Amino acid sequence: MVCLGNICRSPLAEGILSNKLPTASYFIDSAGTAAYHVGNPPDPRSIVIAKKRGIDIRKQRARAFELVDFKRFDRIYVMDRSNYQNLQALQPSDKDWKKVALLLDTEEVPDPYYAGDDGFETVFDLIDTATDRIVTELKAHE
Repeated sequence: MVCLGNICRSPLAEGILSNKLPTASYFIDSAGTAAYHVGNPPDPRSIVIAKKRGIDIRKQRARAFELVDFKRFDRIYVMDRSNYQNLQALQPSDKDWKKVALLLDTEEVPDPYYAGDDGFETVFDLIDTATDRIVTELKAHE
């Protein structure tokens, strides 16, 4: 799960998807395309909305996306077109690039950082729906 700073959207996506899949079978992580917040916990508003929905993301720490992530992960979901382009600029191989997709297929997960608490509610709901689709897809390939 990839967003810009790895403190709002992608930690929520990591937490939501981790809550839906067995961690013994799936390794789910998140990262940012910018290193603004490396080592920091998720935004307090992300922590609050996750906790409100029964998910604890307090132990997560922001990290920057690394080239090795193209090899490390089978699927890479990006929150918006800007970060999609940031990954594309790293010029991965065609094989690696096929792993990358927008989380919402054709839409973007809006950045709630400046949107207030309601923005975090909306983002949680969008990601929750998208991760339901991912779980269905993964289970169909088991």
